[in-house]
Amino acid sequence: MPTNNRATTVLRMAATNLRESDTYLGAQYRRFRTRLGPPVAAKAMAAKLARLLYRMLRYGMKYVDQGAELYESQHRKQQVIHLKRKAAQLGLEIIEVADAA
Repeated sequence: MPTNNRATTVLRMAATNLRESDTYLGAQYRRFRTRLGPPVAAKAMAAKLARLLYRMLRYGMKYVDQGAELYESQHRKQQVIHLKRKAAQLGLEIIEVADAA
């Protein structure tokens, strides 16, 4: 829906600019974008940015970027846990193999 709220417009623009950013938020936006599609991902990241901004203004918290590598490693660990859980439900067992490289 079109809106006249300038804050909404600015936050959506900031969210779409995260697409090429090598930050934690950039990695999260790219994952949202592949899963949800560009318009929904922009709205979701704008909401996340609004919450971060509110916490920074309200409580004086500082944002420390943890990097895209940390987000990717956390996401990979989460995927492995979900795969193991799904395999256990199907009566299977997953054996992890170390990378050959």
